[in-house]
Amino acid sequence: MAQTVEGKAAIVTGAGSGINLEFARLLLQHGANVVFADLALRPEAEDLVRQYQSGPNKAVFQKTDVTSWADLNDMFQAAVNNFRGVDIVCPGAGVFEPPWSSFWYPPGSDKSGDDPVSGRYKLLDINLTHPIRVTQLAMSHFLAASPPSSASNPKSIVHIASIAGQSASLPFPLYHVSKHGVQALVRSLASLEQTHGIRVACVMPGVVKTPLFMEHPEKLKMFRSSGDTPDVWVTPEEVAQVMLACVKDDEIDANMRATADKGDERERVPIKGGSCLEVLAGFVRDVPLYGNVGPFAAGRPGATVQDVTKMVDEVYEVLKPGWGQY
Repeated sequence: MAQTVEGKAAIVTGAGSGINLEFARLLLQHGANVVFADLALRPEAEDLVRQYQSGPNKAVFQKTDVTSWADLNDMFQAAVNNFRGVDIVCPGAGVFEPPWSSFWYPPGSDKSGDDPVSGRYKLLDINLTHPIRVTQLAMSHFLAASPPSSASNPKSIVHIASIAGQSASLPFPLYHVSKHGVQALVRSLASLEQTHGIRVACVMPGVVKTPLFMEHPEKLKMFRSSGDTPDVWVTPEEVAQVMLACVKDDEIDANMRATADKGDERERVPIKGGSCLEVLAGFVRDVPLYGNVGPFAAGRPGATVQDVTKMVDEVYEVLKPGWGQY
């Protein structure tokens, strides 16, 4: 029940940069109207929104704190006010376990921004609660549309999980928790495509070259960029291409760089409600719920950060008497 993109209205949270910016760009290039929902736009995002101020399809910026449910409501209202509704929703905003909301810097510690009396972890509010709430709001709008969502009037919700949703590691427990949760949400809503015309799917990217890494040297140091076997980046554009396929296609080439003229093998990966698509450097895999071999089994580039032991050592350094007492 894939849908056409041209003339449709989309909301993308976190569209100010990275993967979400590239997804918003593709939606616009394919004729969709897009609400850029973020706290702010990077210059390249501002330029893109400016390019689509007139013409058959448009982009609008809606300042949005995704941890505020009032802001999320306003974000959907912006789509209604500007485009008379919404057809495609991507709750893509996320963070990669920053010190200000990390398991290893508990609420009350010097680096933490989590209030010890609030009962909240900011990372989980951004990475997990926000996608859950946006999914509820999207479904509410889809079902209330005239006509409501159905096989003949399909709608799409595209989430961003991660290969971290298939694995675990000592340095980033809250990040793993959030991404396991996102892919579980997607799988739980798989049947909505058949019953209500609402496709809920997600991508599970490997190590993506975005500001989440490139502007944070404390994280970038675990990426091995030299030597005989350097780590390989997945590009935001590759991830965005798979996200677009989650909206408009029923399958995608497993080898994203395959070309018919070279006679490359064309293994096809099906896309449907509940699909969780691993995206590595040039490759896509449908991750099964049971019997998953994990992102590292095939040795595909884009799944590793070989110097993660540097982060493990930092964790052990903070685990001393008095840790967690503030």
